[in-house]
Amino acid sequence: MADGGEPGTLRPGGRTARVREAVLRAAEDALTEQGFTGLDLADIARRAGVGKTTVYRRWATVTGLVADLLLDMAEQSAPRTETGSLLGDLTANARLVQRTLTDPRQGALFKALIAAATCDPKTAAALRRFYDIRVREWAPCVRQAVDRGEVPEGTDPHEVVRAVSAPLYYHLLISGGRLDGATADRAAEAAATAARAGVYVRA
Repeated sequence: MADGGEPGTLRPGGRTARVREAVLRAAEDALTEQGFTGLDLADIARRAGVGKTTVYRRWATVTGLVADLLLDMAEQSAPRTETGSLLGDLTANARLVQRTLTDPRQGALFKALIAAATCDPKTAAALRRFYDIRVREWAPCVRQAVDRGEVPEGTDPHEVVRAVSAPLYYHLLISGGRLDGATADRAAEAAATAARAGVYVRA
């Protein structure tokens, strides 16, 4: 366990990396198949082909394992795209989110994690950390747009990036509407238009 930290929240290195990879992939499988409430560290150890004591010693709890899984997902996600325009950058972000959410495995995994976050505070905190990492990755595209004069000074980069993905998650979780490339493009254009109009200028 990390010194004073949540179990599983630090990346191991060297000879433990393969074990971590196997366990995290097994946790993904279990989450997509049976949801958060069905997670069991002993079952995940069996799926990963590692000893139970190894899993319990490193992650200690299901919540610790889920936190590490979310950290890994954030770090493995595709890096920010730079196109030279705010709309281009936000469209790239929207298309990345859309592809992730419509992927059979990743979409099911996100649904399971979001459902878990509604009833487990530690999973909710881990999910917030995941999105904070991804929003910070893309926030510079808004700062660059400010520098180019595309959007007003004082525009909140994080709010603009969140505005891109929010309607896509709405389609995934609530409306059941078509979540395709055109939907992603509309979300990006709406966020860019609002940003240019000063909607996201900090009060």
